[in-house]
Amino acid sequence: MLSRRQFMTLTPSLIGLCALGRHTFASNVPLVISDAELQRQMLSKLTTELNDATLANTETQYLLSTLFNWIVPTIDTKSIQTIVAYSFGYRAPLDPLAMPESGPINEQIADAVYILYQATQAPIYAQWEVASVLKTKYRFDSGKVSTIGMPKVTSAGTTIATLDEVISAIILKAGSAKALGNVAVVTHVDQQALAVDISKIKGIQAAAPVDMKMPMEYDVLCLPKNNRKRDLYILTTLATRLGMLRMQLMTEQYPNG
Repeated sequence: MLSRRQFMTLTPSLIGLCALGRHTFASNVPLVISDAELQRQMLSKLTTELNDATLANTETQYLLSTLFNWIVPTIDTKSIQTIVAYSFGYRAPLDPLAMPESGPINEQIADAVYILYQATQAPIYAQWEVASVLKTKYRFDSGKVSTIGMPKVTSAGTTIATLDEVISAIILKAGSAKALGNVAVVTHVDQQALAVDISKIKGIQAAAPVDMKMPMEYDVLCLPKNNRKRDLYILTTLATRLGMLRMQLMTEQYPNG
């Protein structure tokens, strides 16, 4: 059984991003029950609620693997062949028809990318909100960073590319998932596990750069609104994970439709 229920303790500033420390999901509060005990209690409760022990066991396994598995695989700096950066929301511009502002969180993500690039010189694929910071703040040109997932701005509003869309676009631009080699994923700490999971599903050898702290702050002016607070974003992530599992199970159980 995988260990779970822990998140990274991270410093959001550029200085904090430079600091080294084990890449761990952390809490100063000790776990009060073991994974086995958690599973036992969940199974007992679901059996009572569903009145079906077999179904309860199945659903318990789904919930444990989906909701309580936050560990991200890591990669050593020397093994990194490509850096992929995913944005975390954006800020609305004053002009509703203008391109969105990257905002402070994406700037922190860009800072982390810059630090990792200095150590690896690996090519970068960055979502537009992060790439724009790399180009303006660090003067990276298209030879260093490939911009992916430009927002679509219309009179009806701004549409930002999803993780799935960005990953597919990166693979298309690279030629194949295999061509990317060993990929280090840089993004907000609470999005990193999901970003790595979706990347791996699409065939990318993705992992978190070891000993590198990711941004953890939230921006109260961020859009979409679920990216403004950690409790709201975690719910969004959990819903996405459950949705992914649901689609996987339907595909497996009904391959012919």
